Amino acid sequence: MIISCQNVQKYHGAQLVLSDVTFDIRQGEKIGLIGRNGCGKTTLFHLLSGEERPDQGQISVRRGSVIGLLAQIQEVGDNETVYAVLQRSFAEPLQWQRRLRELEQTMSVSGASDDEQAWNRLLKEYGNLQDKFEAAGGYEIESSIQRVASGLGIGTGQYERRFSSLSGGEKTKVGLAELLLRRPDILLLDEPTNHLDMDAIEWLEQFLQSYDGTVLAISHDRYFLDAVVKKVIEIEDGEAFTFHTNYSGYQVEKEARLLQQFADYQEQQKKIKQMQESIKRLIEWGKLNPQNVSFPRRAASMQKALDRMVRVKRPVLERKSMDLQLQQDDRTGNQVVILDQISKAFGERKLFSAASDILRYGETTALIGGNGAGKSTLLRMILGQEEPDSGSCTLASRAVVGYLAQEAVPEENGQSVLRYFREEAGLEEGEARGQLARFLFYGSDVFKNITNLSGGEWTRLRFAVLMHRRPNLLILDEPTNHLDIDSREALEEALEEFPGTVLAVSHDRYFINRCFGKLWSIHSGQFSSFSGNYEYYKEKQAEQAAAAQRKAVASEPSAAGSIKSPAAAGTAAQSASASAGTDAASRRRNNGGQPSGEAASAAPNRKPRPAASWEQDIAAAESRLARIDAEMLDPELASDAQRLAELQGTRDAVQQELDDLYNSWLNEATE
Repeated sequence: MIISCQNVQKYHGAQLVLSDVTFDIRQGEKIGLIGRNGCGKTTLFHLLSGEERPDQGQISVRRGSVIGLLAQIQEVGDNETVYAVLQRSFAEPLQWQRRLRELEQTMSVSGASDDEQAWNRLLKEYGNLQDKFEAAGGYEIESSIQRVASGLGIGTGQYERRFSSLSGGEKTKVGLAELLLRRPDILLLDEPTNHLDMDAIEWLEQFLQSYDGTVLAISHDRYFLDAVVKKVIEIEDGEAFTFHTNYSGYQVEKEARLLQQFADYQEQQKKIKQMQESIKRLIEWGKLNPQNVSFPRRAASMQKALDRMVRVKRPVLERKSMDLQLQQDDRTGNQVVILDQISKAFGERKLFSAASDILRYGETTALIGGNGAGKSTLLRMILGQEEPDSGSCTLASRAVVGYLAQEAVPEENGQSVLRYFREEAGLEEGEARGQLARFLFYGSDVFKNITNLSGGEWTRLRFAVLMHRRPNLLILDEPTNHLDIDSREALEEALEEFPGTVLAVSHDRYFINRCFGKLWSIHSGQFSSFSGNYEYYKEKQAEQAAAAQRKAVASEPSAAGSIKSPAAAGTAAQSASASAGTDAASRRRNNGGQPSGEAASAAPNRKPRPAASWEQDIAAAESRLARIDAEMLDPELASDAQRLAELQGTRDAVQQELDDLYNSWLNEATE
C-alpha cells in the first residue's frame, strides 16, 4: 500500500467539498480519478500532495515516497529557460557533474607527486562521485531530456526560450516533461492530455503504461483512460467509489451497480413502509386496549429497529447535464466552405500550401494536426480574420457562423454570468436565468464574475450563447477542453442531432470517432482530406507507411549491386501494387486476361504515358465523382429512391474507372 485515505472530509469555506472519501492505492497501480466538474478532484490532489490538510479523516502516504504534482512546476524564475526547467529533474546529478569537473581540473594542476595523501583523497572522492553519477543515469541526461521533450512535442528550438514567455498550454507541456523526467514514486496528473496533440498523447500513454511508479490521473479523455488505467476512482456527492477496471469497464459496472442499488432501495422502502404500517396498527390497538401494554412495547421496539436501520441512498439514475440543443434558422447552399489552393507561412515557417477542398452542407469535419501545425490559423482564414498568402477561401452566402474559440479568456470587466449572457443573447432576466439553468448555472451561480469561472464553466456559458444564435455552420476550436465527461456526451449528442455543418479542431479521439465522418489533416506542411473517422484514418496511415516501407525494400539494389532480373522486377512491381491496396491482376483476370481501361497503356512494348496525361485523366474522373456526390446530396432527391439508385450506379462505375487509372499509373511507375 502506498496511499490510504480514510473518511476524508474537506470544506472550502462553508461548502462541503469532500464528505467521506475512502480508498486505498497500491504501489505501481495506474488509476483514473473521474467525476463531474467541481466535485473535488483537484482538491483531493492538493490533499494527497500535502499542500492542504483534511478537516477530518486521515491520509497516509508510505514514508519516503516522492510525490510529483503537475501544478507545482508552474512557478519558476522570470529568466529561467525551458531547458533549465527540464534540467531541474537532474539537479543532484548535475551538481555531482560540476564537482567532477572541479576535481578533474584540480588533479590536472596539482599532480600525484605534490601531495600523495591529498591526491588519494581527491581520487577517492572522484571515484565515489563518478559511481553515484553513473548510477543516477548522469551519462544519459541529455538523451533522456531529448526523448521526453520530443515525445511531448517540445522542439529543441524552444530550449532557450524563457519559461515565462510561454503560453499556458506550452507551460503545461514543459511542466509535464519535467515531472516525467523526475520519475517520482507517485505521479499526480491533472488533465495531462488537455494541451497535447494526438502524437504526444499516444506517446504519453505508452510512457505511463511502462512507468514503474504509481499514477493517479484526473482525466476526461476516455481513450486515454482506457489505454492507461486499470482502476477507476469516481468522486460523486463527496464520496469515492472504486472500480477495478478501465473506463469502458467502469461504464458497464457503474450501470449494473446503479440498477442493483435502485433495486435494493426499492426493496428497503417496501420493508420500511410495512414496518411503519405495523407500528401504526400496534399504536392504534394499544389505544383501543389500554390494559394490554404489549402493543405499545412492540411498537416502540419496532420503531427503535427502524431508527437503527442503515438506509440505502436513493441512487440518481440520470444526473443533470448540459442541455445543449443546436438548431438553425436557415440552411446554407450545398457548398458551405470552399478552400481553393490556399497557402500560409510565417516568415521561413510554412504552415501549409495549396490546401483545397469543399465542405458541404451537413458534413461534420474534424481538423487534426500537431500543435503549431496551423489549425487555428486555418479556422481564422475561414472566418475572414486572417488573409491567406495565396489562394482563396469562400463561405456560403447564407452561412450563419457559430464560432467557439479555443479557451478565449473573458475580459476583466466585472460582468456576472447573468449580465454577460443577457448582453450576448439579448434576453430579459427571467428568460436568461431559465436558459442558464439548462447549462447548469443555478441560483447564485448566475451572479459569479465570469473571470472567476473554471474552464468547464466558461465553455458551458459560451455554448449557451452559441445555441441562442442558431447558426448553420459551427466552427469549434478544441470544444471538449475542460468539459467533464457528462458535458462531452451532451455535446456529442447535440452534434449528432444538428442538421447544419460542423468544422472542429480537436485532439479528443473519442469525440472525433463518434461525431465526425471526414478529416482535414495538416502534417509536415501538407494539407490533406480524408473520408472516415480517426480510427479508420490511423489504420490507413499505418497501411500506407507499411506499403512505403515494402516498396522501398523492393526497390533497393541487390547486395552485389547487379540489376534486378525481369522476374525480380515483376515481383517488386506486384509487391508495390499490393502495398497500395490494389489488385490489378484480379481485374485483368476479370477482363479475359487483358488490361482494363487505361491499364493497356502500361502493358509491355508500349510507350509509357507522360505523368501529365495520367494526372489529367485522374483529375477528370475525380471531378465527375465530385459532381455526382454533390447531386446525391441535393435535399430535393432525398425521397427519389430511383434517381438516387441511378446516381449510385453511375458513381460506382466512375469510382471503378478512377481505381483502374490509379492502378495502371502505379504499375507503369514500378515497371
